[in-house]
Amino acid sequence: MSARANTAPPSPIFTLLESRAVSELGAFFAASPLLRLVGRGDRHPVLVLPGFTAGDRSTEPLRALLRAQGYWTHGWGMGRNLGPSPAVIDGLIERLTSIHDRHDRTVSIIGWSLGGIYARELARNFPDRVREVITLGSPFRMTETDRSAASALYERLQSGRRHERPLRPADREAIDLTVPSTAIYTRTDGVVRWFQCLESEGPNRENIEVRGSHSGLGHNPAAVYAVLDRLAQPEGDWRPFEAPIFARRWFPRPETWTAQSA
Repeated sequence: MSARANTAPPSPIFTLLESRAVSELGAFFAASPLLRLVGRGDRHPVLVLPGFTAGDRSTEPLRALLRAQGYWTHGWGMGRNLGPSPAVIDGLIERLTSIHDRHDRTVSIIGWSLGGIYARELARNFPDRVREVITLGSPFRMTETDRSAASALYERLQSGRRHERPLRPADREAIDLTVPSTAIYTRTDGVVRWFQCLESEGPNRENIEVRGSHSGLGHNPAAVYAVLDRLAQPEGDWRPFEAPIFARRWFPRPETWTAQSA
């Protein structure tokens, strides 16, 4: 990636609009019957990782829908996500390995925000255990000096923690994922800059833009529709997302990351 200026947090207007997440949750429950029309799953395991400061309660609506659709769905099981540490990284590896061995099948990983950065690292290090990765507003293009609306809190919580294996997402993106990857993002993200959540061009890689907030991506009806569509693909037969005619207005034309995106 070429050199670029460090980025500031998103517009304060977008940050204020994060309250939309409440209405997005209501829309999710209203749209659940429609979302179920995507089709039943093949009972493969799905691991769902929460965003920064959140825990499994934040992903319960999504996981409940996935269970109802026929997937073996698992939370991360480590309380609140307060950032990477040796214990968290070891716990993620153990969780993925346990789920993979229990079901004797590769695992799809859905990661919301910081959880998506973890998901990509798991896929990068253990591709034989991962079926695909789906990220929801995950800023895996951020550098150490870029800022988000959560940067101050993140730095405060991380100060004094031991990091024998620091997580530097932007540095790791030079190593392409070998499993299918879908990056779902919104341009009106009020927590991270949207272009830091974009995949680059390549086989089995795609970006899907939706309208909404960062804090609502885990239950945004359009994002959830895309998640269900991606999970329903037969293993080994990945194809890019194509919105059905009735839902195309939910999905603006997505961008693809380049060095100039930032």
